[in-house]
Amino acid sequence: MTMTKRQGLTAAAAIGAILALGAGSAQAQYPTKPITMIVPFAAGGPTDVVARIVGENMSKTLGQPVIIENVAGAGGTTGITRAAKSAPDGYTIAMGHMGTHGAAPGLYPNIAYNPQTDFAPIGLAAGTPIVIVARKDLPFKTLQEFIAYAQKNEKTINNANAGSGSVSHITCVLLHEMMKINPNTIPYRGTGPALTDLISGKVDYMCDQIVSVSSQVKGGTIKALAIATQARSPSLPDVPTTKEAGLPAFEVSAWNAVFAPKGTPADVVAKLSDALTKAVTDPATKKKLEDLGGVVPDAKGASPAALAALVKSENDRWIPLLKAKVKQ
Repeated sequence: MTMTKRQGLTAAAAIGAILALGAGSAQAQYPTKPITMIVPFAAGGPTDVVARIVGENMSKTLGQPVIIENVAGAGGTTGITRAAKSAPDGYTIAMGHMGTHGAAPGLYPNIAYNPQTDFAPIGLAAGTPIVIVARKDLPFKTLQEFIAYAQKNEKTINNANAGSGSVSHITCVLLHEMMKINPNTIPYRGTGPALTDLISGKVDYMCDQIVSVSSQVKGGTIKALAIATQARSPSLPDVPTTKEAGLPAFEVSAWNAVFAPKGTPADVVAKLSDALTKAVTDPATKKKLEDLGGVVPDAKGASPAALAALVKSENDRWIPLLKAKVKQ
């Protein structure tokens, strides 16, 4: 039997409606399998720690495991590039941070993603104050004594970081600018190995997130000189602020946040954002983050809109500074 043109159009429309209904149903059932959260640094670093704490709670809300995949390299941009190029179906997300989404374009002219346009923001997980830490056996106790020592020993003192573009790198770039020094800088593939060498005495100091150094400071394996916040942290109450220590201009806090690839359906982003908000407002999860020194956002601060605004403001802050340093 021959089908008329009108009948053909009607049949095509019906098939399209069925397919659309099926797609909508699949999204409504999301998630139906485990979700991979890419952490763009080695295991054991601050971003990894926050991701595991938050991901564990998100799993409860989503009803599927959130599996952490560590993809280190190039200051976190290797893992974030992979996330940006992943299928926008909600099954691959990433824990980005101030370095990968705030500062990276200032360090990598040919970066393969745009922090503001290549992702669907899911929400902020935690703010993480920066602490200046040093080898416990170096001959200084205060921040001012450290600055004098570093200026005198500029050619021999060693600064460690988690890799070019990492939070520990860019925050110390700002510190060195204020100290007017250009010391030896040793990049590692993540905070974990850098911190290991700091504890063993192979490197001299770092600027890093409180979530990764608080336990070592409390244990006495390294010493903290100052925390770059307006008020002291309840996690390290004996550590002075940079203002108290005589360097008020060095006030900076890192952050970790969850992103999905651009094009991820809005209802899927909404489910992920809801799970993240429930995670950071859950008393037990919030306590874990705060015990490490993290600053946990409220529901409004953890929203996709708040994260999008934060990324833009961080790009405006860090990219000009770091581009100027790269040209030197």
